[in-house]
Amino acid sequence: MRFALLSVAFFLVWHYWPTKKVESVQSADGSQIKFRTLGDHIEMYDKQQWTPFFVKGVNVGAALPGHDPGELPISKEKYLEWFKQIQELGANTIRVYTILTPVFYQALVEYNQRHADQPLYFIQGVWTPEDELIESKDAYLEAIYSEFQSEITYAVGAVYGTADIPERLGKATGSYRYNAGPYLLAWHIGTEWDPKTVQNTNDLHKDKTGFQGTHISAKPNASPFENWLAEMLDHLAVLESENGWKHPLTFTNWVTTDPLKHPGEVLVQEDMVSVDATRLNAHNWPAGYFASFHAYPYYPDFFLLDQTLMDMKDKDGTANTYLSYLTKLKAYHKDMPVMITEFGVPSSLGIGHLANKDRHQGGHDETQQGQINASLLQDIASAGMAGGIVFSWQDEWFKRTWNTMHFEIPQSRRKLWNNVLTNEQHFGLVAEMSGKAGTLQIDGDASDWQSLKEDEKRTLAGGYPGWKSIWMTHDEAYVYIAGELEQPFDPEREKLYFGVDTIPGGNRHAKELGGVKLDEGLETLIELGKDNESQVKIASNYDFHTRLYGNQYGMLKVKPEDMKDDSGIFNPWKLAVGLEQIPPDSTRYNPFQDVPAGMLKRGSTDPASADFNSLTMWQAKGSVVEMRIPWMLLGFTDPSSLQVMSYGEKDGKLAATTTQGIRLLPWIVQRSDGSVRGLVKDAGAEYPVSKLPAYTWPAWNKVQYVERLKKSYDLMKDAFHQIDDHVSQP
Repeated sequence: MRFALLSVAFFLVWHYWPTKKVESVQSADGSQIKFRTLGDHIEMYDKQQWTPFFVKGVNVGAALPGHDPGELPISKEKYLEWFKQIQELGANTIRVYTILTPVFYQALVEYNQRHADQPLYFIQGVWTPEDELIESKDAYLEAIYSEFQSEITYAVGAVYGTADIPERLGKATGSYRYNAGPYLLAWHIGTEWDPKTVQNTNDLHKDKTGFQGTHISAKPNASPFENWLAEMLDHLAVLESENGWKHPLTFTNWVTTDPLKHPGEVLVQEDMVSVDATRLNAHNWPAGYFASFHAYPYYPDFFLLDQTLMDMKDKDGTANTYLSYLTKLKAYHKDMPVMITEFGVPSSLGIGHLANKDRHQGGHDETQQGQINASLLQDIASAGMAGGIVFSWQDEWFKRTWNTMHFEIPQSRRKLWNNVLTNEQHFGLVAEMSGKAGTLQIDGDASDWQSLKEDEKRTLAGGYPGWKSIWMTHDEAYVYIAGELEQPFDPEREKLYFGVDTIPGGNRHAKELGGVKLDEGLETLIELGKDNESQVKIASNYDFHTRLYGNQYGMLKVKPEDMKDDSGIFNPWKLAVGLEQIPPDSTRYNPFQDVPAGMLKRGSTDPASADFNSLTMWQAKGSVVEMRIPWMLLGFTDPSSLQVMSYGEKDGKLAATTTQGIRLLPWIVQRSDGSVRGLVKDAGAEYPVSKLPAYTWPAWNKVQYVERLKKSYDLMKDAFHQIDDHVSQP
């Protein structure tokens, strides 16, 4: 009995020890408060006084390469490593979207106990039943209502170390015994709201008004959906108060459902309904309540089109529509803190949307990413926001983007490869790079290929005129090609071509082939020359950008002759950045937009090199040529299962097929006379592409990856350190 009592006493002391490590103040009802809202800012109790606290944060996802977020693969050791890097970044806060595994809270408590003088605070998110909400479009559906309340209950238990969460598919489970509550900054419930769900909920439940909770209530003008949010926040507040703490409360929101009107917005759905934080009221909750928004500079399209946002200029005289928007958003939420809980741009080859001041959704190298993110943080501070949380800490391979998702087949295997064209996979300050990134540097020096194991690379058999040798290898993101020419490569004098054959069909003749006919067609063509010439092209009848947006959507003009097999035409690779909008779905006509996606940048992938550029795809020095080509540019829909886009369709959609490997056909064209070297054939015969050796590889279900801090990390470090945590921004 004495042993049992001692064990219980030890557990209680250990469990509540973080409380003694964290300075807080006791409210009138006995609850502890560390953070509170006051007017339009957040304050922290520190050194026996309340001090303004500007949140400088990073969003930490739940996934690693090769995993979906619901698998929750991150270890305690990895969290501890990340926490150190995040604190060195100058961030004071991390935000998580959902309940994580018990090791996250254990790692956070242990890390903060070792850094008691400067702990790392966190914002705890609670995920809604998002898929069910979008499908049913009814927030008050009993299954959704009860599941969200249950998730909130589990979240409070997880944070305070009192929960035993049973096995649940795609969600965290286990025994939670570490009390992270003293390090909590705020609660952040919900997801980016689907406007049709909000509107339909409001239409179905007009009687759901006037909710009066213990701590959170809805004002008379609150919509049914806003009443639903008030109920959920009140449920959370009641549960938290039982644990002896009170923290600031907020719900997730985004520009699509903000309370402002946007006369420049084209798409009706983007401005059809609002979710308004000012219509909720906190009472008997001294920690307070604030508004939060995910706000990016490129979406929705009004950031680029709305003339009412052209009123604020930067020092160079250019309009800053993002700063103008933030200023208007802040003015609407008078005397209420507003936090931007997601902002940022990705370091990706692919682009999803175009933006004012070139703050596009992609198309940036790591340095540009850092420069833009730093400028966005400065806009957030200048607008008087309560804080900014950059998206995101780590790259996430499972993510999809609207303009590449139809080309990733099967989508369930997206996590097993890194699509360089999918910008959503590259928002991190931490690069999660494919397996050979730590071994092979694209720098024109092929000596690092010697470190590859024999079964990791292949020397292409057979003679290729103009070349001494050619090698190939691959990883989760790229096909790598290196070779040694017989003479040093001079882009001013010649062009290098590499035809790629993956399936039957394609171009058996083309102007680039110099009159030579092939016995098997090429799907794609790699061209290396001057900086504005080096690119990957795609056979016109294989071009799935044109097939989707032209043949299926009718947004591009398609020439019938281009869709014939062996058209002889190679198109530049493109990505859509804006769909054609036609009333009544839009307020006015807006044309289809696309941008080049296959240009290959010359440089170095060695971060220590003066020529480093994270988007480098090739380099040549002397007679050595190295390149890495993103899988999708070669037509692959899932290299992990050897799937490439087929020439046909299935059920009216683009369809994939299995490749037997990659046949590579190199040749050299002299600029002076257009002569071709490398396509040697018997007189009158077609060049036998079908006889070339195929580069093959086994399917994979596990990935290898390399992690490193991006150049954007250092730039955000400077930006964070320039902002004082304890100064309320103007």
